[in-house]
Amino acid sequence: MRIRAQLERDWRFIRGLNRTLKRVKSIAPTSDHLVCDDIQDAVEEWRDRPALTFEYKTLTYGEMDAMANRFAHWAKGIGLRRGQTVALFMPNRLEYFPVWYGLSKIGVVTALINNQLSGQPLAHCLNISGAAHVIVDGDTSPLFEQAKGLLEQPMKQWVLGGQAHGDQRDLTQALKSCSQLPPDKAVRDGMTAKDIALLIFTSGTTGLPKAARITHVRAQLYMRGFAGATGANENDRIYVALPLYHATGGLCALGAALLNGGSVVVKKKFSASHFWEDIVAENCTMFVYIGELCRYLVNHEPSEDEGRHKVRLAFGNGLRADVWGEMKRRFRIPEILEFYGSTEGNISMFNFDGREGAIGRSPKWLREKVNYRLVQFDVEKEEPIRGLNGLCIECGPGQIGECIGKIGHDARSEYTGYVDKAASDKKILRDVFEKGDAWFRSGDLMRTDADGYFYFVDRIGDTFRWKGENVSTGQVAEQLQAIPGVVEANVYGVAVEGADGRAGMAGIVVDDTFDIKAFGEAVARDMPAYAQPVFVRILPAIETTGTFKYRKIDLVADGFDPAIIKGAVFYKEGAKSYVRLTKPGFAKIMAGGVKL
Repeated sequence: MRIRAQLERDWRFIRGLNRTLKRVKSIAPTSDHLVCDDIQDAVEEWRDRPALTFEYKTLTYGEMDAMANRFAHWAKGIGLRRGQTVALFMPNRLEYFPVWYGLSKIGVVTALINNQLSGQPLAHCLNISGAAHVIVDGDTSPLFEQAKGLLEQPMKQWVLGGQAHGDQRDLTQALKSCSQLPPDKAVRDGMTAKDIALLIFTSGTTGLPKAARITHVRAQLYMRGFAGATGANENDRIYVALPLYHATGGLCALGAALLNGGSVVVKKKFSASHFWEDIVAENCTMFVYIGELCRYLVNHEPSEDEGRHKVRLAFGNGLRADVWGEMKRRFRIPEILEFYGSTEGNISMFNFDGREGAIGRSPKWLREKVNYRLVQFDVEKEEPIRGLNGLCIECGPGQIGECIGKIGHDARSEYTGYVDKAASDKKILRDVFEKGDAWFRSGDLMRTDADGYFYFVDRIGDTFRWKGENVSTGQVAEQLQAIPGVVEANVYGVAVEGADGRAGMAGIVVDDTFDIKAFGEAVARDMPAYAQPVFVRILPAIETTGTFKYRKIDLVADGFDPAIIKGAVFYKEGAKSYVRLTKPGFAKIMAGGVKL
């Protein structure tokens, strides 16, 4: 039976891999066939079929293309030329995808700005985009107005679907006089797929966002790759409640549907309360997830609609092992496709055969065909370990190391980096397995098993040393979330005066059943001493990025000082108990009077 199960897993993996490779094999950096041409081909084949639905309004492929053409002609009319940039600062809307699709037809780059930003982070993203024009709507225009004074150069503000005031321009009105016929391709003569199509910004979990340069090649890999990997067809409707400024929702999910003749149901934002109701009402057959979205679903109270849906596949990244089984069982989802990739990187892997908790797989027979490896890593120095020959050391099964991707010149292994060259260079590791080679540093710690499955462990910088051991914040968080009363947990390391390493601290969201005494007993019983949080902070909610990743930077900055922190803070006193941390207690710890 075990051999049969293994063969079935291998067969599912091979089929998924072949579907994906078949769709991406013709992508070439030197080709003049751009991502907009891929979409145009789909328009020609499925012109009258539904393509995009937003708030119960639907565009056919033809109508979507006509809208995109208007944006292309608008950009030409105001003097924009290939290689120049327009900033798109809006929430999910019906027009969101047609904006950048249309601009790409004339070679104009679109910078996709996180619509949740404001103030200095917003100004930072607008500044590094190099755009002279920004498209906003009624929701984001006030945020732009507030950040205008921080811009390095003036930007013309175009308001879509709202009223323009003062020096703002009315984009809705301007589009009315623009042709809905395709623009002349001659405007992009000489362009190849190596040229930039989009700027997509990192989520900013550790500081200000960085702008990743998304070439037409990379956009095609995202869109075509998922058109193959998901096995979607023209009858599929994919539910997208993720932000379209991010690659998973804005490229992977859209590509899966639109390059197969299917349709996309776009929501303005994710809502656990309305998720299954929407999916049933819209007759969706797939949905895309990221980060902690799935945890929010399983933590939500049951509804009738969660058992009435027709979903056959959920795909995305960041589905934790402790949520995976419950997600599949409770919601009766036949197949989950977890993948791994980063916006700026050259590493991609898929878990086609559904091994719970795995982010991808590379069987032994595939090893020489993939460009990624794990190398041994020193957590304290935050750098790969090198042998006596000065080269890196590859990890074996079960060993934790950093995932790296060999940089090449073909579509799948090229590395285009960030707008900031210095930031791009920091992500390159040289002289890895031979002198002169160059590899992309993912910044992610992983491990593999004997079957070639890859498992995410932690982000570099999140894993820390305590009592001579490496502590994985992700693994600790999973264990804490299994304790009764703990709804969510965000784990990080904090500096303690005089201590070697960083002490573990957990920010937790709790419900009415939470009991700190029972919590302490569970921690002492189920976790090794070095992994047990030294400090526990009760949070009303855990702050996330727009892509549902936990933010730690502000929590780390707060430390464990009760004078700074609003809400209860506890510290571990003795083997099993946590006690409330007071200002005198904090002072005693800082003076070295408490053994941690």
